[in-house]
Amino acid sequence: MSSDPPVPREVKAVGTASLLALEERAYALRLNSRSDPALLRAHVAPGGTHYLWPALWNGPAHRSDVPRQLRCEVLIALRTGERVVGWLDVLPDDFAPLPRVTSRAVGREVARLLDRVPPLRDRLPREDPGPA
Repeated sequence: MSSDPPVPREVKAVGTASLLALEERAYALRLNSRSDPALLRAHVAPGGTHYLWPALWNGPAHRSDVPRQLRCEVLIALRTGERVVGWLDVLPDDFAPLPRVTSRAVGREVARLLDRVPPLRDRLPREDPGPA
């Protein structure tokens, strides 16, 4: 039986700088679900709003040095105007202070898009763009 608290049932909205900071932290900690921050930085909309929706708790048993994380679906706005969905593991202390979406209409739209937009891996090139 898991001792994890319930997964938060709230959608968080973040700007591009916050999204990239979360990706960089996940990358530095070598968390499972995250994108290469340099590649993402090259393609994400600079002034975009991105949404995180927690799906489950994650914590690899073989990595006792890393605390449990929230595995979130992420709706990402790209420079092209397109939206894509990806995954991002976020530490609870990093997730809690993020701005919460309070509009039910926005929450429903995010849920609808998460089910319909293409995955990030299908829209970004696999090669490293170099220093950003």
